Amino acid sequence: MDYLMTLAADPAVWAALGALIAMEVVLGIDNLIFISILTNKLPEHQRSRGRRIGIALALVLRLGLLSTVAIIVQLTEPVVTLFGKSFSWRDFILIAGGLFLVWKATVEIHHKVDVDHGPDVFDGGRAAAVTFGGVIVQILLLDLVFSIDSIITAVGMTEHIPVMVIAVIVAVLTMLLAADPLARFIEKNPTIVMLALGFLLMIGGTLIGEGFGAHVPKGYIYAAMAFSAAIEALNMLSRRASGRRRQ
Repeated sequence: MDYLMTLAADPAVWAALGALIAMEVVLGIDNLIFISILTNKLPEHQRSRGRRIGIALALVLRLGLLSTVAIIVQLTEPVVTLFGKSFSWRDFILIAGGLFLVWKATVEIHHKVDVDHGPDVFDGGRAAAVTFGGVIVQILLLDLVFSIDSIITAVGMTEHIPVMVIAVIVAVLTMLLAADPLARFIEKNPTIVMLALGFLLMIGGTLIGEGFGAHVPKGYIYAAMAFSAAIEALNMLSRRASGRRRQ
């Protein structure tokens, strides 16, 4: 208890907490886009429950990873050298997560562009059935990638585990509140879906690049996403105005 009281009286700890919460919320935007697209493929009566369960399990996963923070920090140590480049377990996780994200976004774009696509060429020629459990597993897989990356970043910002735990809880609660409204907004605006899938492709490519050692500042990525979202918002306003004029 004395340890927590000492932390609460330290202004530097509050500054680190604010920075961590902001970082976790921004990273949560990526997760929410992915969760919204996945759960919107479920039957309507399962969508909200799928989002809540996926986000709740993501919270459990992140808190569990925080309990092994000493092991996670060691994931940045090189374990193998290929073609003159050293790779750590973190690099392999980022590359695998990026490839998964690029693959999933490509499949979804394929479905959106060609509605009558017939047998799914990305699933060995078989029609893929969307299951509740499968959606939850995919949510957890991607959250694992983002969680490891965010925890490694958090360790560089503060050494206090309680600060990390509070930041994670606040960010996940924010995701929980925003999940349903964001999913409904994406479902009602088809062009937003394609824009969101484009974001996922960009994020997946960024993860792959970082896995190979090409660091891309997060500010550039989110600035590009914000600019694209602003242009799409103007397009939506333009379409709405055109509809009113026709009426």
